[in-house]
Amino acid sequence: MKTILISGATGMIGKKLTEKLISKNYEVRILSRQNNSGGYLWNPSENYIDKSAFENLDAIIHLAGSPISKRWTKNYKNELRDSRIKTAGLLFKTARETQSNIKTFITASGSNYYGASTSEKIFVETNHHAHDFLGKLCFDLENTAQNFESTGSRVCAVRTPAVLCTDGGMLKELISLANKRLLSPLGSGKQIISWIHIDDIVNLYIYLLENENLSGAFNAAASQFVSNREFTYALAGCLGKKIILPPVPGFVLKIALGEMSSILLKGNAVSSEKIKNSGFEFKFENLESALENLLT
Repeated sequence: MKTILISGATGMIGKKLTEKLISKNYEVRILSRQNNSGGYLWNPSENYIDKSAFENLDAIIHLAGSPISKRWTKNYKNELRDSRIKTAGLLFKTARETQSNIKTFITASGSNYYGASTSEKIFVETNHHAHDFLGKLCFDLENTAQNFESTGSRVCAVRTPAVLCTDGGMLKELISLANKRLLSPLGSGKQIISWIHIDDIVNLYIYLLENENLSGAFNAAASQFVSNREFTYALAGCLGKKIILPPVPGFVLKIALGEMSSILLKGNAVSSEKIKNSGFEFKFENLESALENLLT
């Protein structure tokens, strides 16, 4: 039985992943900022982790990170970086200090690695990172994760797009808007949305954990990418709702959300052929079937 340490275990993906790992008889250790949580205490702002969490540890899955769906003030940009990169550095520092024989380090990254841009290009893992804020954030996070290779660990980075889950994330917010009859396309509606079903992203993490010959970056997205307009109408149809409002003008989102609006008004398509060629099978490759599974 392998022992896995998870950061960000209380998040949308972390909860589902923890449940699935436990059901598969893994021992799961959770890093928590709360003393009474039943997990192992850590306080990244003070560079503290309970080192006993690293005893006889096989792997770390790093999911911690503040949500990107808030206005990016200068202070919040620092929080986005620290919550991902500083915490990854703290995990590495502690693993080295405790001389843990960790075989695998898997970090969450983002399809934003390739930048917020709308084009006909389909990005693969060998493409260079973008030089916008999120592109640099993902690049720096993956670089920090690579430090684990010096301890003999293999390192995987999961470049994740929009995760479809009714418990959180983009879909939960859109369902709320649809129920209030406020759902409509954003900007031109032509921007690409790459996505993955929550079950597939959980299974992908476990697949990487269990296939020790795999390392490097992996795009974690269903093959069918769609436009914002197509996604909006598919969701409305699945909910039995009608779109009655015109598209939200891009300038309105830019005024309201500032730089963060770029992730709503632009988007890229990514290829998941690398992970599929290794043997991983997605359960949900079609948007309508994914939405029906989650909503009906």
